[in-house]
Amino acid sequence: MTAELTRGQNHPLSETRLEIRVSAGTPVVAGATLGDADGKVADAAWVAHPASPQLPGLEVSRQAAADHRLAVDLDAVPDAVHRVNVLLALPAGVGGPARFGDMAAPFLAVTSLEGAEVASYTITDLDAESAVVALELYRRQGAWKVRAVGQGYAGGLAAMLADQGLPGAAETAKAIDEAVAGGMARAIAPPPSRQSQGEGAVRRAAQTGGNAMDAGLAAVRPDHDPQPAPGDGLAGGPAAQQPPATGGPVSYQHPRRRTSTPPEPAPAAPQAEPGQPARPVAGDASGWTMNERLYNQVWGMFEDLARTTAAYRSAVDFAESRLEQELDRVLSDPRTRVGPAADAARQEARAKQDALVEQARAALDRDLAQLAAESEVVEHALPPAFARWDSPVWQGYQAPLETPMALRLGDLRLPERTNLRIPMLVRLPLERGLWIDSGRSDGTDAGLVDSAELRRLAMDTAVAHAARLLAVYPVGDLTVHVIDPAGSAGAALAPLLQSGALKEPPAAGAQGVTALLAQLTRRVDLVQMAVRSGAVDSLPPDLDVAEQLLIVNDFPHGFDDRAVTQLRYLADEGPAVGVHLMMVADREDSRVYGPVLDPLWRALLRITPVPSDHLADPWVGHAWTYEPSLVPAGSEVLRQVLWQVGQARRAYGL
Repeated sequence: MTAELTRGQNHPLSETRLEIRVSAGTPVVAGATLGDADGKVADAAWVAHPASPQLPGLEVSRQAAADHRLAVDLDAVPDAVHRVNVLLALPAGVGGPARFGDMAAPFLAVTSLEGAEVASYTITDLDAESAVVALELYRRQGAWKVRAVGQGYAGGLAAMLADQGLPGAAETAKAIDEAVAGGMARAIAPPPSRQSQGEGAVRRAAQTGGNAMDAGLAAVRPDHDPQPAPGDGLAGGPAAQQPPATGGPVSYQHPRRRTSTPPEPAPAAPQAEPGQPARPVAGDASGWTMNERLYNQVWGMFEDLARTTAAYRSAVDFAESRLEQELDRVLSDPRTRVGPAADAARQEARAKQDALVEQARAALDRDLAQLAAESEVVEHALPPAFARWDSPVWQGYQAPLETPMALRLGDLRLPERTNLRIPMLVRLPLERGLWIDSGRSDGTDAGLVDSAELRRLAMDTAVAHAARLLAVYPVGDLTVHVIDPAGSAGAALAPLLQSGALKEPPAAGAQGVTALLAQLTRRVDLVQMAVRSGAVDSLPPDLDVAEQLLIVNDFPHGFDDRAVTQLRYLADEGPAVGVHLMMVADREDSRVYGPVLDPLWRALLRITPVPSDHLADPWVGHAWTYEPSLVPAGSEVLRQVLWQVGQARRAYGL
């Protein structure tokens, strides 16, 4: 049972290997100190912080973040250590709150490695303090306990470390500040609130590597490239890896749906009847939040479908190979080549093949039925960012307060069961731009659609994705720009313009293209310089610090050589500082540039406005059919959601 502590209360710890979770709502620095029997910190080597994150029995985060997980092994700390103090501090000079009184009360939870919560503490009554000793783990008569401390320091890190007796406290505090400033190259903290600034908030300039779905459930393997680029194929996922080399061994073992993160207790699965598989439950994967569990569950379903299909295909291939070998043996012997014996041998060989295929199909059907049941349950539990446009969840849509971890771009399926679709999720913020291919391809439906209709569908797809992004980002955290040189996308863009979700009309003509690209290029340059110099708070006041999405229609029409170079620059450097690209283009139209634009296309995640089987998974390399996430015909859900987005923007004066 969890102990909810108040300031000064303590609670015994029955385990010595623990994790301490911190949730602050805004980026904070998390650290820890090791103290002796008197609570004194001997020297800087007894302080764990972003510049020195590991000590014996202790590991803390390497950068400022809104959420932290600190690993503690009390059996591994030195014998001289009697106290472990968990510290929180506001990062200096990055534009965030300067005192804890200006932010939500930080929450800490001490959990076991299995995720069971032992004790929790919400730090209240903080005001001018910018650093706080949150928790204390201490020895008492050979056992360990946790105490809620909540001791704040208006003098910041230096004052807090000095109070613990650390020699050279100011120098250590400075080293921590410098390490955090360096970490801002991976995560920019939000600036002051809109009430004091009157403008949007900086979100993330960049993320650390290793996002699970950094290119969606599928990273593109472009059909038009002579060879797939490194990292193409369905890359990303909980453990991104390349498909095995042709002819190499493939493991079809059913994967365990677990991550290295200890999970919250998942919903209890309903009891199944004896001999029947357990009934599926939404959110039964690991993760701290329901959305994280659903995200991991979708990944687990994706991997399960890939591997069970691979097992079936392998069994069918084996059956066919064995049939060929047995028929070859029959034909190679003149005595059995013709006559009743030959006919009997052939019939027996084909019967063996049919039996093997039937057995493999039965196993596949069993697994597919279980996955279909799970998909049905999970689909109804998905939040707006993960849900289809026809999901009832959109009817109760409200502007979110924080950015979700992922976004749905469409669905993925295999030919063995076309009605079993797995949501294709990409991690946010986008680490790659999107290319919506408006040209002819080998898509399953592309041959039924003429060129003009494909271009119209491609732009409708872009607007649907832009609307979803606007809907799932907090108000003012995403600004959308459009380049439409010839003005051919007016009908598709009407919902964005009429709702007010699009701040400015589309840039048209060569002059409009040049001006908008120059504006976004300047933003990338300024934020990069601010991040690298640790001076994020010195960004110009007129700079839109929200994340930016640039939709480019009908490329390369209206682009000169300089504009093409700027577009390539935005594709390469933009995602790291919050500038994202969505191209609606036919690659054949840019053939005049030759191989110069090949890196541009490879840098983007290619999706299509019609179903297409151009994606590959990271486990066995199946060709998956991608279906775009489009608004059902006749539905007003997109306009209704965009109208709410526009209303919220106007309420904030944006």
